[in-house]
Parts: sequence; structure tokens; C-alpha cells
Amino acid sequence: MKLTPLDIKKQEFKKSIRGYDAVEVEAFLEVVADEFESVVREKTQLADEVLKLRTQLKDYRRVEDSLKDTLVSAQENLNSSRENSKREADLIIRDAELKAEKILAESRRNLEKIKNDIIIVRAQKESFARRLRHLLESQMELIGVLELDDKGFVDEVEKPKQAKQGNEQENSSLRSADKLKNQKDSIIINDNSEDDKSNDGDDDKLDGKKTAKLPRIKNQYLT
Repeated sequence: MKLTPLDIKKQEFKKSIRGYDAVEVEAFLEVVADEFESVVREKTQLADEVLKLRTQLKDYRRVEDSLKDTLVSAQENLNSSRENSKREADLIIRDAELKAEKILAESRRNLEKIKNDIIIVRAQKESFARRLRHLLESQMELIGVLELDDKGFVDEVEKPKQAKQGNEQENSSLRSADKLKNQKDSIIINDNSEDDKSNDGDDDKLDGKKTAKLPRIKNQYLT
């Protein structure tokens, strides 16, 4: 049975001859009832506070759980982000390494090509220099030969000129001789004509012989 302050106040005791003083007992019961009421009131307040605190505690725990979940989620996200970042960093590094290796290999190939081109150009240069040297030597030899040929050519040209001049002089002399011969033949013919007239045609046979000899004499001098 739950005892209340009102129950304490209304509690009655049996009276006896040698019992306690009723007034004192009632006074004490009043005090006890008041104290008990105060205790009950305080208990009620404490119970309310406890309930309130429990409610707050639940709220705090709910917040704590939420914070824990948030922290766990944040940690998981952080770990995931770290892993993703690490994977991305690894991929970037690997891609950069591959590109660097590719560029290095390409540079090496280009360097080898340049070296080969230099070797080829040097060989072409040496070949061209040899051919040019040979060509110059050939040209110098040709110039020497041409100088000799020019001298011989001049001599050959001068010889026909001199021969031609000699022939012209000889022909001129022959023409002069022929002219003199013709004049001489004319004189002989005139002399023969005069002799024929003086002889009055007595020597026709002799004139025929002289006349027959005259063309032969001309032909002999002309040839």
C-alpha cells in the first residue's frame, strides 16, 4: 500500500490509559506528513527532471549516433577519396611515365635519324667534292689540250693561207706568162701573115703547116 501525506495525517491510533499524549502524536504526524509531502514533491520534481534528462539524453544519443554515422561516413568517404586519389595519382604518374618513355624513344629515334642524315650528307659532300675536284682537273687538262690544239689549229690555218697566197702568186705568174705567150703567138701569126702576102701565095703548103702548128703551140703553153 502506497503511503501518502494525507494518509499520515488521518492515521488514528487506539487510546489506552497509559498511552502517548494525543496532542503530541498528532503534532508529530503533522510534521511527518509535511516532510513526507515535501519528499514526495521533491521526488516528483526529480522524476520530472530525470524524465527530462532522459529525453535530453535520448536526444543527445540520437545526435551522437548521427554524429557517429556522419563521422563514419566521412571517414569512409575520406578513405574512398584517398583510395580514388591514390588510384588517380597512380594512373596520372603511369600515364606520365608512358608519355615520357614514348617521347624519349621518339627523341632517340630522331637523334639516330639526324646522325644518319649527317653521315649521308657528309658522304654526299665528300663524293661531290671528289667529283668536283675530278671535274676541275679534267677541265684544266682540257684547257691545256685546247691551248695546244689552238696553237696547232693556228698553225694549220696559217699554212693553208700561206699555201693559198703562194698558189695565188704562182697563178698570177702563170697568167702573166700566158699573156706574154699569147702576145708572142700573135706576133708570130702577124709575121707569118706578112710573109704569106709577100710570097703571093706560093707557099700555101708551108702556111698550112704553120697554121696547123699554131694551135698546138698555144695549147702547149696554156697547159
